[in-house]
Amino acid sequence: MMVAMPTGKQPAKPFTPRDFQLVLLRRMADHNPGPVEDARRELGASVAQMREANRRWQAMLHSPRSRSAAARYRSVLGEPESVAPRRIGDLECEARQWALPLWPDLRFEVLVADRGVVWNEWLVRAPSAPAPELRTLDDLTPWSCTVDEAARAFAPARPLQGSAPTRWGLAFTAPDREGVRHEVVAEFTWGLLQRTAVGA
Repeated sequence: MMVAMPTGKQPAKPFTPRDFQLVLLRRMADHNPGPVEDARRELGASVAQMREANRRWQAMLHSPRSRSAAARYRSVLGEPESVAPRRIGDLECEARQWALPLWPDLRFEVLVADRGVVWNEWLVRAPSAPAPELRTLDDLTPWSCTVDEAARAFAPARPLQGSAPTRWGLAFTAPDREGVRHEVVAEFTWGLLQRTAVGA
């Protein structure tokens, strides 16, 4: 009779919604270490735990046995809070949204196209939450708005290539408190505003 010998390896811990929030924070830490540190403490996590969560997430993304992106989000975050059809141009897709405790007024939205292909993944305003009032440069503070909200408030806005897959940029003009208009480049991570660069 063969007896199974212990390998010394512990079974991998499940990747939880808390871990996923740490992944989002890890990307945001490059631009806003202060708010990220506060949020990390709210989750009761250390810097090392945040880095480990990000390492595990990257390993999941690049594993040859990795499940589809749509299935991965469902396995990590559970069943979506809401699922709704969405049409973007000629693209028919399904918008799946999850609540995340760190951002109660936001939802993590994944747009899933045909055959489970994920077309977009970012934070959006929760349907029941009031949209921020964006009128001047002073309103464009870190984490104050999403990509869509800034694009609508300061239309016409021009999308810019982000420096990483989870980053987006917008170029637009916005007034200061005296009403003088300035050229602005806004940077977003996971759909949430991180910083702005204001020109003359």
